[in-house]
Amino acid sequence: MNKDEVCILIPTLNEGKTIAGLVREFKTMGYTDILVIDGHSTDDTASQAQNAGARVVLQTGKGKGQAINQAFHLLSSKYVVMIDGDGTYLPEEIEKMLEPIRSGEADHVIGNRFANYEKGAFTRFNLFGNNILNKIFGLAYSVWLNDILSGYRAFNYNAYKQIELNRTGFEVETEITVECVKKDFKIVEVPITYLARINGAATKLRPVRDGFRIASTIFLLARTHNPLFYFNIIGALLSVSGVLVGIYVLNEWFLKNITHVPLTILATLLIVTGILMFIFAVLSDLIVSLHRENMHVMRKILKEMEKK
Repeated sequence: MNKDEVCILIPTLNEGKTIAGLVREFKTMGYTDILVIDGHSTDDTASQAQNAGARVVLQTGKGKGQAINQAFHLLSSKYVVMIDGDGTYLPEEIEKMLEPIRSGEADHVIGNRFANYEKGAFTRFNLFGNNILNKIFGLAYSVWLNDILSGYRAFNYNAYKQIELNRTGFEVETEITVECVKKDFKIVEVPITYLARINGAATKLRPVRDGFRIASTIFLLARTHNPLFYFNIIGALLSVSGVLVGIYVLNEWFLKNITHVPLTILATLLIVTGILMFIFAVLSDLIVSLHRENMHVMRKILKEMEKK
């Protein structure tokens, strides 16, 4: 692989302590196209990156997701490797990331941090949360991955140019993975090393808030890929709520001879709406399945046309 065909994409926000060393390491390995897209850092991140030899672009909006979306529109390289600028990933593992793409095995490669992580790189809460989110993703999309939140990724041109991103924050890794699943790209995970942050480099991740946002992103995006999962969850919540209210109403009626007309109506509405959601799930899944088949045929035709 010609290293000039590879662009190293580094989204940054206040990474002044680590960005220069990261850029120099890639330069030493022969990678000259390094794009740092900076999210209005208040420290010397931009100047440090530029002095180390990177091309620096100031982000037009806010959030990691918006930065990556902006970068994908700017780039035209054959291959893109995305890496966080906080020094927690090893630049020398880039060949490991690119190999599945170079061989045609993958369109998108995800570095699995859990294969080899340094002590202190994760808290127990982080490990638990990541495990839960990976399981939810598997249930929603029927694709079982070990690390959907990894910040070390590689793409071929076809993959990163077709990815459409709407999330602006830390949910972006999840959205990238969902987009690749939806567009039927070949995804491969490779084991990587994950290091603890250096002293003084504070994490921007807020586990509870961002974990909830990531989980909601997995759920909301599932409605166009796996509506059975999406509508069945809603239907189950509504039906169970209706049954619980109904049990309370019946209990009051049998034991105390108290009639709750409004609650009876509410219980009925909840149960009926829940049943309707189950019906919507089946109908939506049929539509999505037909659409998926049509897209598969279209991609097959396009590949045949490209060969000719």
